[in-house]
Amino acid sequence: MKTRNFKARPAPETALKIAMIGTRGVPAQYGGFETCVEEVGSRLAANGHRVVVYCRSAREDHPRPASHLGMELVHLPAWRRRTLETLSHTGLSAAHAVGAGFDAAIVFNAANSLWLPVIRAAGVPVATHVDGLEWKRAKWGPSGKKFYRIAEALAVRWSDALIADAAGIQEYYRTEFAAETQLITYGAPILPRGRSNRLAELRLEPQKYHLVVARFEPENHVHTIVKGFTASDAKLPLVVVGSAPYSDTYTGQIRRLGDQRVRFLGGVWDQELLDQLYGNTAVYWHGHSVGGTNPSLLRAIGAGAATNAFDVNFNREVLGDAGLYFSTPAQVAALVADAEGGSAATAGRGREAQTRAALYDWEKVTDGYETLCQGLAAGIFKRTANGRRVHQDAALRPWRGSGQQVAR
Repeated sequence: MKTRNFKARPAPETALKIAMIGTRGVPAQYGGFETCVEEVGSRLAANGHRVVVYCRSAREDHPRPASHLGMELVHLPAWRRRTLETLSHTGLSAAHAVGAGFDAAIVFNAANSLWLPVIRAAGVPVATHVDGLEWKRAKWGPSGKKFYRIAEALAVRWSDALIADAAGIQEYYRTEFAAETQLITYGAPILPRGRSNRLAELRLEPQKYHLVVARFEPENHVHTIVKGFTASDAKLPLVVVGSAPYSDTYTGQIRRLGDQRVRFLGGVWDQELLDQLYGNTAVYWHGHSVGGTNPSLLRAIGAGAATNAFDVNFNREVLGDAGLYFSTPAQVAALVADAEGGSAATAGRGREAQTRAALYDWEKVTDGYETLCQGLAAGIFKRTANGRRVHQDAALRPWRGSGQQVAR
């Protein structure tokens, strides 16, 4: 059974019953929200709180544990369609939470704000982790983008508190809604260096490959990295970890951009193997652009990987001067040449990145969530924002109800 050793923490004066709603659940196998729930929820449980995590039911033949690392798990189904999977599961979770006696709830993903009134009607104060700028993702058509813009406004209107995981997201909500958020980042695991015994399974050697780990979505710029890499004179291979659950078209586009130097591994769910891939790469390439502070980036710098990242404020916030940045395939090609021609400088950037990773501490992150939940339970957060955008947004004008624009 998986266990963890946590830093000794003083017991809380009052133990709380806390709901974590809106993710795929734990054990964490997918993305940033799930990692956050596992890392924070397990620490809150170890500190004496009762933590209940709502999980999406897996296939019937998969085990559905009742607990994980001290957290209680509630498994509920979801409609397996891209546009409805999250909303359907969160709706069932919100209904299940009614009458469960929670002292506080954390809802992940602004898209789930539609269900906040259900939770609040049960007398449960709720904070919404708004994540990144979901409406910028290319996978959503015009209606989906409008929905996410409205969902942001509803999260502002109906949450007792908002959580931002990056200063850039915090500034976005301040500028767009005149709404304040609680800045609570993710943590970065500091991974031991030098372990490489699993690489042989993939016919790889330490420091002799480049690495990308990302879901195949246009705003993660895997296509930009692969295109720039194949245009370079790289001698080392590019190892690409990831897949696209709902987009065979984009996956095919990326594969066609590659050549014999690009190795597509698909999803890698073995965490030990994935950690060794991070810890032994010559360079980690990070193309994410809209998701706030990204756990893949934090895991890479925690492993001491020299990192080249897409040039947006979220990535600069994490990497600072330890990173090099790109926006185009031509810039990727130039950075590939730089990486393969300057091994000492590249190794130095990796050490600097791991030093920055120490700023992202799951213990401190948990302190932030615990303080927030205590404040929610005590009623110290008062909703003052009305969810109106500070700036006019023509994209929302068609969305009206009872003669009023919903998100104004």
